[in-house]
Amino acid sequence: MVPADVAWMIVATALVLLMTPALAFFYGGLVRSKNALNTMMMSFVSLGVLGVTWAVIGYSLAFGAGNAWLGDLSFLALKDVGLGEASGGTIPHILFMAFQATFAIVTAALISGAIVERMRFGPYVLFLVLWSIFVYSPVCHWVWAPTGWLFKMGALDYAGGTVVHVNAAVSALVAATLLGSRKDYARQAILPHNVPFVLLGAGLLWFGWFGFNAGSAIAAGSANGMFKSASLAFVTTMLAPSATLTVWTILDIARGGKATAVGAATAIVVGLVAITPAAGHVSPTSALLLGGLAAFPSYFAILYRAKTKLDDSLDVVAAHGVGGTVGALLTGVFSQKDWSGLVDGLLFGNPDQMRIQAIGVGAVIVYAALMTFVILKVMGALMALRADVGDEGLGMDVTQHGEEAYTSGEGAILVLPELEAPSIALQARLANEGGKA
Repeated sequence: MVPADVAWMIVATALVLLMTPALAFFYGGLVRSKNALNTMMMSFVSLGVLGVTWAVIGYSLAFGAGNAWLGDLSFLALKDVGLGEASGGTIPHILFMAFQATFAIVTAALISGAIVERMRFGPYVLFLVLWSIFVYSPVCHWVWAPTGWLFKMGALDYAGGTVVHVNAAVSALVAATLLGSRKDYARQAILPHNVPFVLLGAGLLWFGWFGFNAGSAIAAGSANGMFKSASLAFVTTMLAPSATLTVWTILDIARGGKATAVGAATAIVVGLVAITPAAGHVSPTSALLLGGLAAFPSYFAILYRAKTKLDDSLDVVAAHGVGGTVGALLTGVFSQKDWSGLVDGLLFGNPDQMRIQAIGVGAVIVYAALMTFVILKVMGALMALRADVGDEGLGMDVTQHGEEAYTSGEGAILVLPELEAPSIALQARLANEGGKA
């Protein structure tokens, strides 16, 4: 084992774990105050149930030898995952497992952004578990396990453009479509209740993303196998979002005369998403170009979505789906062997890498959409997936958790199912929210 590699990967794992609470602040600030806690809990709960699911079965399905499509059960319940070196690496196997667990946790939490303010919490938690087993783990195996078919084909995904972002965004699109829109969608303005939370979340996400991308070197410096330098991934993770933020701000000013804070936070996330598959494969200059180019499709995708009936509440598809797809495809354009030690892309004489990247993106889109549809349809036949109109009107914080993010008076509202008529406090709350007692 290499002590520097072990030390760096411990830090990187902690950084990526921080991304899920950061996502909670980012998402939580974007919703209405009556749903803030529920939205944040949809991220925080992933830290629990996905951590357990990954340790019990997810890691084995993702990184067990298996076949081209799925890992075997050789690592079930962390069997044989100990302090010895991970295969082909310089860090303990158990540390590699933990690092990958943080990816599974934040990827599942990303989906919540498309279904906030309407999905019941219990079914949501069950969905996360099933999705991680039947969608995330197989896709992870395809791309990152040495026996995976996309890995063998030579698809480049340094830290999760397809595995994380395209995968989660396509699943979010299916979930949002099946659940339907919020009761107030397109009827009244639904505004972020706490923009400083959004900026805080974006800043913390960028901080954690250095562990996400640079940690995917699985080493502190030059590493073996499919990875090269953590330093390169670190620098490209700094530069690409800077370029995206710059271009996005220009677009905001050109369109509306003002640079919005929510737009700036979104731009940072889009830049991070786009550079993720390319982080260790492209030069710093190419990272700037990639980040700048990525701003355009996501920016206009958000504008277009607002004109449709799709209630992708927090624009998961535009930010992560479009951004991840653009990043994965541009990896095939800007990849440079002189920097990555692997293969060149289109600009450096290897146009076939674009074909391989497109196959990877297309396969993940089809599989994630199909499996998410099946999971939700089966669940929907057995239980109610979304809150009823009354609960949604009152707010998901009170109805799903019995708490409020912001209380007024001396205490929170007490909701008792046996009450035949709403209390005076409840009537007042409904009146404030525009509902009827």
